[in-house]
Amino acid sequence: MSNVALEVRDVVKSFQTDTGIINAVDNVSFQVHSGEFVALVGPSGSGKTTMLSMLAALLTPSSGQIIIDGVDLARMSEKQRVALRREKIGFTFQSNNLIPFLTALENVELMLRLNNRYNRAGAVRSAELLSRLGLGERLANLPGQMSGGQQQRVAIARALIHSPTLVLADEPTASLDTERAFQVVQTFAGLIHENQRAGIMVTHDLRMCKYVDRVLQMRDGKLVKIYEDRKEIDALGHGE
Repeated sequence: MSNVALEVRDVVKSFQTDTGIINAVDNVSFQVHSGEFVALVGPSGSGKTTMLSMLAALLTPSSGQIIIDGVDLARMSEKQRVALRREKIGFTFQSNNLIPFLTALENVELMLRLNNRYNRAGAVRSAELLSRLGLGERLANLPGQMSGGQQQRVAIARALIHSPTLVLADEPTASLDTERAFQVVQTFAGLIHENQRAGIMVTHDLRMCKYVDRVLQMRDGKLVKIYEDRKEIDALGHGE
């Protein structure tokens, strides 16, 4: 088996409410290996978004450990966590968060600039990655000049260009039509596997599970089932 890129150990995230303390994430443990693409699924309120925010080092667990590339987030200062988010984690979200006054190519190159890794080879890689995503003729376009699907593919390129250990995708297909959604997730999965990144996608659309290696199902803050069998995973996408 390939290297463990992400390890989640007995993670709990508690919030104080008017009626008492609730565990939005309740004693969750799992691993994701390099080159593995995993879907995190479950109904609204199941804890998926809270879990993803902790994996992104945006929220701190109440207890338990999150270890990325061998480093325990809890043992890092806030400054170190900021650096880890920039260097080791790639994000792509439903809203894309592209910078409107930068071209497609500049949006992707920005991640290299932020990590002080921008050079001529990086510029070439950025253009090549966008071309692989079918955007070779859109490099000079601003986000407002592209469709939702094209913008999402720019966001995927931006999430992968700096070779992060962990790539997180939060509902990346929610604003796309079915055909575009399948294309985006299939491309995303291919790049995760090819570049040996660990990928986690939160999705409500179980049809997208056909492109992942495992499915983690959450309910009421708990990890209730892990689907690893290919037939079981494909059956999820067919509503069986």
